Amino acid sequence: MAAAAQEAEPACLQSFDLYESASRFYIFGTNADKTVWRLLKIDRSETSELDIDECSTVYTQAEYLELVSGLDEDHRSTGGVKFVTKFYGIIGFIKFLGPFYMLIITEQRKIGEIFDHPVYQVTKTSMIELANSKSRSSFLNPREENRYKKILNTLDLRKDFFFSYSYPIMRGLQKNLSDPQEGWSLYESTFVWNEFLTRQIRNCLQSTLWTVALVYGFFKQDKFAISGKDIMFTLIARRSRHYAGTRYLKRGVNEKGRVANDVETEQIVYEAVPMPTEVSSVVQNRGSIPLFWSQDTSKLNIKPDIILHEKDKNYEATKLHFENLRGRYGNPIIIFNLIKTRERRESMLRREFDKAIRIINKLFSEENQLRFLHWDLHKNSQGEPTNVLDVLLKVAFRALTLTEFFYCQVAPPTGHSHDPYFCDENSNSDISQEDISGSSDSSGNGTTEDKAETSELPQLKPPIFQKGVLRTNCIDCLDRTNVAQYAYGLAALGHQLHALGCVESPELGLGAPVAHHLMHFYERMGDTLAVQYSGSAAHNKIFSAKRGHLKLFIRSQEFFRTLQRHYSNACIDANKQAAINLFLGYFQPKQGSPALWELESSSEEHNNGSFGHTSDSIKRVNSDGSILSVSNTSISGCSGCHNELLTAAQPDVSTELQSSKMESDLVYENEITSPIESKMSNSRYTPTLSHDHIHDVPSSQLDPCNSGDSNFLDLEWLSNSGNSSDERSLAVSTPDAHLSTENVISDIIPETMENQVAGVQAQKLPEQFVQWVNNGNSFWF
Repeated sequence: MAAAAQEAEPACLQSFDLYESASRFYIFGTNADKTVWRLLKIDRSETSELDIDECSTVYTQAEYLELVSGLDEDHRSTGGVKFVTKFYGIIGFIKFLGPFYMLIITEQRKIGEIFDHPVYQVTKTSMIELANSKSRSSFLNPREENRYKKILNTLDLRKDFFFSYSYPIMRGLQKNLSDPQEGWSLYESTFVWNEFLTRQIRNCLQSTLWTVALVYGFFKQDKFAISGKDIMFTLIARRSRHYAGTRYLKRGVNEKGRVANDVETEQIVYEAVPMPTEVSSVVQNRGSIPLFWSQDTSKLNIKPDIILHEKDKNYEATKLHFENLRGRYGNPIIIFNLIKTRERRESMLRREFDKAIRIINKLFSEENQLRFLHWDLHKNSQGEPTNVLDVLLKVAFRALTLTEFFYCQVAPPTGHSHDPYFCDENSNSDISQEDISGSSDSSGNGTTEDKAETSELPQLKPPIFQKGVLRTNCIDCLDRTNVAQYAYGLAALGHQLHALGCVESPELGLGAPVAHHLMHFYERMGDTLAVQYSGSAAHNKIFSAKRGHLKLFIRSQEFFRTLQRHYSNACIDANKQAAINLFLGYFQPKQGSPALWELESSSEEHNNGSFGHTSDSIKRVNSDGSILSVSNTSISGCSGCHNELLTAAQPDVSTELQSSKMESDLVYENEITSPIESKMSNSRYTPTLSHDHIHDVPSSQLDPCNSGDSNFLDLEWLSNSGNSSDERSLAVSTPDAHLSTENVISDIIPETMENQVAGVQAQKLPEQFVQWVNNGNSFWF
């Protein structure tokens, strides 16, 4: 009997064989054991739409080979069926001005695993043109088509894109265990970068079986021994696909409450055994200051002016941002703001942020109040930089008392799988709530009814659930932020190890061997995220000082990284931003509409999302250390191809998580928001408290000098250099204890655009310097 008549076991497709005929592409997908094969057909004669058909029959390997032979015979009159390539997942489909292209993963590398679920990094990709030679001849503008392909190729998918076939890596462990989701909803995650590219195939098939969900950021995993146990430690950073881009082209917040450089960091800890029963994780967040502000690149000024745009006097976008965070993480939201108080560029932005927080808190209920701490890390590290880590640890321990962390015991599996996660053909993995001891009650007091009484298993410890999140920022949310996130990670790791029964005390000191190991993780993560956003590795002055590096070496390294970052921001970022906009779907080419390279590319246009904006350019003031004010006088702006992008509904985030359908419909939720933009009139800006939007908030509550820089800890206690356990152990309770067809266009590898080359040559920079910048590595060691 054919396999179609049999009940096939659920299977994740992990390997694919691509064949072509003159009229169709045939994709055969199989599971890891090659016991189940399925067929996908793509029509090559249809030029305007993506025509995909999934065969409902499930084949054995023998039947698959027989089917390929039959297809070859059927197409004998037109040349038969030819093998194209083996690949490991569909990234998605994209269309410029001509045919559709399919992006696929042709090589991958395993970089770790979570509960025996492998995690892979993309190491090689290809773009397959779907049109055949007959339909291709009907397309116009081949020159523009090729230019769009070059732009897209500047986004290097071989760097820092990772995925898992069977574990929903785009979500945190706590969500995966306590609130399991599958299939469609996983692609709606904030952190799935190919959501737009996969949307058409998902809509067509109503399935996520053939695609992989790509996360962009950082993944590192290693084992270390402690107290006789091998502990698996995993550090994951997930970059948001909303309002995504490069340093000076994405700043602040947009009208949807999305911020630039929004990154979720998670550290997962469990014993490195075949089936760990105790697991723990903690999540923290970084993101740009959620105000309307920007900076423009300048080849003459390493530190461009900050432009503060006064178009949201009531801080509605700021409020929406924090409501988004609350929907993602719950309460409380703790803001840890590390920008400077003595440097004019930063201090005025700091004051405006503080004012926004206090006004918003007047609108929130007591339960939803934002907790905040403004602390000048730069000023406090002028003496002995390593002392800063002691203070940051104190803040981290206090924040942990409010957010706690996630811990649970996973009951031995009782379902049809030997793994508490199982893979469904239309989903990634999930786990039942019944597999967790206790309920989702954040109090941790609930237990699964009658579980202990009806089983001979030992009594399970009650779970702990993280409530809320610590949100850290500086100006770029890179260098200072990464140091603070390390401190929070160290504080949390102590509690995680304590919960797993590995250490007696939940407090780990900076001198502990595991602290040095953890610092390496966070330093690597910081460098990776910094290269992605700013073009250079992070400034790791405090980490270098902690290791005892010479000051001359530290200063030299920081200087060259500053130059590297400046070059990248001035010469490379515009092309990189254009590639991101294509990949994420925030710009879609259309015949008769302006091309992407014909549109404005200043920081203001990117920050407002109006690529076709026609207002005059901002006149730059080349002095260093100023904030410019921009009025909100309205003029009409965007036109042509962008009009249809301006009608996306405002997402409702005033309650809980947004529905997946709503977020799926918001094709351009992130960038293109309004045809009405601001005319820029510049003046020196001295922030004053405008009574038209302060309402009845007393001035004492708006002035940080009068009202304090924190509402959740004592700054006098924080400034105390002591670091005893008595001072910082407001303890969190923990429980004891190869390609062969003309249609394969190219590997997707980074290419230097024509204008980028011209920019480099115009500056007559040394070739060695340019290579150093493009590689993103350290200049010396």
